[in-house]
Amino acid sequence: MAGSYRRALQETVAHFSGWRPSLTDIDKLKGEGMWNNDWDASLEFLRRRGAILPKRNDLIKIFSGFYFGGDPEGDPNHWMGFIHDEPLLVDQGFFTTLTVRGWRWGFVSGAESPSARYVLHQRLGLIDPPLIAMGDAPDKPDPTGLIRLADRLIAGGSPQLIAYIGDTVADVKTVMNARRLRPEHTWQSFAVNPPHVRDTATYQQKLRDAGADQVLTHTFDLLNLF
Repeated sequence: MAGSYRRALQETVAHFSGWRPSLTDIDKLKGEGMWNNDWDASLEFLRRRGAILPKRNDLIKIFSGFYFGGDPEGDPNHWMGFIHDEPLLVDQGFFTTLTVRGWRWGFVSGAESPSARYVLHQRLGLIDPPLIAMGDAPDKPDPTGLIRLADRLIAGGSPQLIAYIGDTVADVKTVMNARRLRPEHTWQSFAVNPPHVRDTATYQQKLRDAGADQVLTHTFDLLNLF
């Protein structure tokens, strides 16, 4: 869901400042590992540009207008925003393969719950997958959401490995933080290069510098590792 969220971020910043950050600008900001929440990232861009900062709720309203184009809690069929244009980077078969291979899986997403549910349920056809969305836990890189999901999937067992795949520095740092808090488990960070990134080499190096155990070109590459 990164592409449509980034478009909403661009338009939100432009709405309040007249300046539209490029995708490279967004990648650089995200590369700092602190701005996983796109509302906070929008406010940070405005602060750095010296713009008058809107109230957070006002910014969220504008952002949601671009992203959802309708009531986030309403019927997704009535949404007219960028969310409908989001390309999918995986398909239902990816998760079927994980299940067949004995992997338990779920999602820790920085997206709002209506957005995450829409993509998972309606576009991917997944039936009530385990999900920690925005508001269910502190924003990444705080590892609370990841640890909570892992505990749910483990269900008292002793897993050989807990792996998390994400495409931001914050995702990688979330795994590093979980590793420090719960050292009794083996945690691995698989970072994937998002398709919108222009400077692939630089972005991949930032993921490695943050601690990623492996950087993948595509999410499907994960299936070749196990």
